Amino acid sequence: MPLKLSLKPGEKFVLNGAVVQNGDRRGVLVLQNKASVLREKDIMQPDQVTTPSRHIYFPVMMMYLEESGAEKYYDEFAMRLTEFMGVVRNPEVLADCIAISKHVMAREYYKALMLSRKLIDYEDKRLGNVSSGLPAGGDQD
Repeated sequence: MPLKLSLKPGEKFVLNGAVVQNGDRRGVLVLQNKASVLREKDIMQPDQVTTPSRHIYFPVMMMYLEESGAEKYYDEFAMRLTEFMGVVRNPEVLADCIAISKHVMAREYYKALMLSRKLIDYEDKRLGNVSSGLPAGGDQD
C-alpha cells in the first residue's frame, strides 16, 4: 500500500536515513514500497531527551530510523519502559506501554513510535509542561 506524504514548502523529512527537504512549493510524495520516513516535527534530537517518556521515545525513533542496528537501542528502550511502568498507575497508560512493547517486539517501530507520543503527552499533562515539542497526532497524510 503506497504512502502519500503531503509536504509543506521547505518541510524536511528523513527517508531511509537521508535528510530530504521539499522545495519552495507544496508537494506530494508517494512511496510505493516500504521505507522508513519520519517528518521533521517527529524527530527528537538527543538534547531533547529530558524526561522518562522521552527516554522511551528516542530509542524507538532510532530503531525505526536505523532498523538494521535496532538491537543497539533495544536495551535502553526496555530499561526505560520498565522504569516508566514501575511508577505509572494509570491503567490506560500502562496498556499503551504494553502495546508499545508488543510493537517493538514485532519490529513495528513506527506504530510504537506514534504510541510513544501518547506517553509524552500524558507525562507533560502530569508535570504541567506547556508543550511536548512533539505534536499529539501521528498521521502521515
